[in-house]
Amino acid sequence: MSKKRSQARHNAVQAIYQWQVAGQDIKDIRNQFVADRKPGSFELAYFEALLHGVPAHLDELDELLGPYLDRSIESVDPVERAILRLGAFELRYQLEVPYKVIINESIELSKVFGAEQGHKYVNGVLDKLARQLRSGELKK
Repeated sequence: MSKKRSQARHNAVQAIYQWQVAGQDIKDIRNQFVADRKPGSFELAYFEALLHGVPAHLDELDELLGPYLDRSIESVDPVERAILRLGAFELRYQLEVPYKVIINESIELSKVFGAEQGHKYVNGVLDKLARQLRSGELKK
């Protein structure tokens, strides 16, 4: 797992959180993040894929997550909601990324940004979703 890709996820979680909370335009958020970060410090194309992909597939992602949540998606802490949506997007659409990498990165993001035990919740939800979306990969 590349450090630049990890940083792209790190930035994407912050950007998606900002989009969820402030309702700011995705293009403006993208431009702000690119301007505020050191050029080449993260994988820009991956950041953009995540940042644009989550809102574009929001209803589908929330529907995929729904059965594995113990409350409505809107009741989930906004930071953990952003991480769950990001993880769901990667599990569904970034098939070249192993599910274990996605879950591990999501857990680490939860430890950095989320509530004290939020990483356990994120792990449980994404693990169940991975069983649904990546069943072929799990059997290997």
